[in-house]
Amino acid sequence: MTEFQEVEREEIAVQCVRVADGLDEIGRAWGELEAVVDLHGRHFYGAYDPVADDYRACVEVRNGDALVPGLESSTLPGGRYLRARLRGDPPGLYEQIKPTFDAMARAATPDATRPGLEHYRRHDELDLLLPIR
Repeated sequence: MTEFQEVEREEIAVQCVRVADGLDEIGRAWGELEAVVDLHGRHFYGAYDPVADDYRACVEVRNGDALVPGLESSTLPGGRYLRARLRGDPPGLYEQIKPTFDAMARAATPDATRPGLEHYRRHDELDLLLPIR
């Protein structure tokens, strides 16, 4: 079992592709984002909103970045999160996301007003961030 840590995060400006929740749609969102954004040296996030039941594939906007036409501009909220770090090779790494989020939700009280986040640190490492009260 993965260990969980409580962390505090700042709000992050992002550009993203928003889709309905579902594996095919999520794959399409990442494909659209990766087709228009340079992948090197960037921070990428997935954001699942349990109220709207949608998913956003996001790239962090850095100071001086030009906004990419056609992408939605948004923010990922800061605050308290429960974090789990996952390691492994895709696609097995991705198969760990839902069961780990489920375990995190059993370990803490989720804040449904903020999205759960996936922070893609490297191709074989990601942080899952569950917003907590």
